[in-house]
Amino acid sequence: MSAPPTTPRGPRRFGWPQRVFSQVLLMQLAIITGVTVLVTGLFLAPLSAQLDDEAMRRALAIAQSTAAQPQIAASLLSTGPRPDGPVQTAAERIRRSTGAEYVVIMDERGVRWSHTDTSRIGGVVSTDPSAALAGRSVMEIDSGTLGRSARGKVPLLDASDRVVGAVSVGIAYDSVRARLLAAIPGLLAYAGGALAAGALAAYLISRRLQRQTHDLAFSDISALLTEREAMLHSIREGVVALDRTGRIRLLNDEAQRLLGLGPGTAGMRLEEALGVGRTTDVLAGKVAGEDLVAVRGSRVLLANRMPTEDGGAVATLRDRTELEYLGRELDSTRGLIDALRAQDHEHANRLHTLLGLLELEMHEEAVEFVTEVVGVHRATAEQVTEKVQDPLLASLLVGKATVAAERGVSLRVAEETLLPDRLVDPRGLVTVLGNLVDNALDAAAGSDASRIEVGLRADGRTVVLRVRDSGPGVPADDRDAIFMEGWSTKELPAHGKRGLGLPLVRRLAERQGGSVSVSASPEGGALFTVVLPESLREPDRPDDSGPGGSGRTGSPAPADPHGPGGTRPGVAPAAVPPPTSGDTP
Repeated sequence: MSAPPTTPRGPRRFGWPQRVFSQVLLMQLAIITGVTVLVTGLFLAPLSAQLDDEAMRRALAIAQSTAAQPQIAASLLSTGPRPDGPVQTAAERIRRSTGAEYVVIMDERGVRWSHTDTSRIGGVVSTDPSAALAGRSVMEIDSGTLGRSARGKVPLLDASDRVVGAVSVGIAYDSVRARLLAAIPGLLAYAGGALAAGALAAYLISRRLQRQTHDLAFSDISALLTEREAMLHSIREGVVALDRTGRIRLLNDEAQRLLGLGPGTAGMRLEEALGVGRTTDVLAGKVAGEDLVAVRGSRVLLANRMPTEDGGAVATLRDRTELEYLGRELDSTRGLIDALRAQDHEHANRLHTLLGLLELEMHEEAVEFVTEVVGVHRATAEQVTEKVQDPLLASLLVGKATVAAERGVSLRVAEETLLPDRLVDPRGLVTVLGNLVDNALDAAAGSDASRIEVGLRADGRTVVLRVRDSGPGVPADDRDAIFMEGWSTKELPAHGKRGLGLPLVRRLAERQGGSVSVSASPEGGALFTVVLPESLREPDRPDDSGPGGSGRTGSPAPADPHGPGGTRPGVAPAAVPPPTSGDTP
């Protein structure tokens, strides 16, 4: 589908972009930036607390190491708080070696014995030392004479483990802050790299989306969807869309009508919705070609299938039922023309013979000739109507007999034939019989002793139809295939399609709960047998099933009182043309 033309847009300084590509890209960039900032903030918050805790633990460790030296406690007990005393000397040495901001040693009264500023030695400490003097270790961030620092305080014990003072070590808080600030550039670099990678990925995804949406705006997509829905449900052609697994994902109104499916079929597999058959095979792509014929119920469909880029397919269906009926009507008309042409040819020959007899003044021979010819036709018509009492079927058989005779094929009615005029669906039986006789006529024409035999009999309310021909027969391997749509060995007719006659016969038989089969005739050729249950109405009178027992109007008239054949002595009856079938041959 090509993108619809859109009106050019001028530069926009403000406002939300209209293209799907631009909107998705901006939304992705906003999400990536927000996530990056959030993650960076969540990382920095615990980093500051972690650095504070690390500085306090370091100060506590230095204080514990200092208090563990026994000479410091001994000097505290044996000397006084002097700037040049051994306690100050030891404390300064530890401070320089560990990098601490200060190392303060105090006695149990809180008096300093060491300090970075020697002028403060002998004075009381500025912060509360009670916890350390009570024997507990302390870690804290606090402010003192040297400013804010991370501190560790521990008790100072003598040789008998008695608290004689305390050790307080401080780490300058400015150094902790400096470490935090030093970590921020690296963290921001990582965050910037992640943001750049995310932005690149968002751009590539948006570009792919741009190609897939043909650079449309959301309003264009909405309009296209609305137009598509209106188009699909308004066209008089069925549309079925399938995914790559063969499931139905779209079915318009016409497709539902042609296939006899409901709107809830979407999401089902073809086999589940349609069952096994040619229609399913055509839609699934198992049968290749263009304008493929399929029969669904009583409808003749023309299907075309087009694969899609995602592995699915779109199939279109056209209702060819009426066109097929018109084509078969055309075939029927041609058959009728052939029958009339045959009759005209035969009638001209008889007129020439009659003219010759009259010119030779052989009047008696002329009368006998006319009587014999008319009697043969009347006998044929009476023989058919006597055994087949339905006027449509009788007309069909008489017309087919004329066409068969012109093609050199003998068509006769079997001796066991007896069908009362109580058919429920005579036109359906005409379709079945007409198709079978046409196929038999094509098969028998040109064979030795070409013949067709038609048998129709009633078994209760069941009609059993048999058509036997003298043709080559149907191979055992093809006896199932001949009832599939599109299978045929004949040339294309005027309406361009073959292989529908026998499938329609099977459909009509199955619709009435019957069956159709083909086998080899004992005399050679093919024998088609159709069983149609419930095809006869219940008789109104006990003698309805016998010859002439029809209660319908239009049954055979009583015999003429002037003798057999209904002719008066010396008068030839008018030749009555054979009635024609209401269905196509």
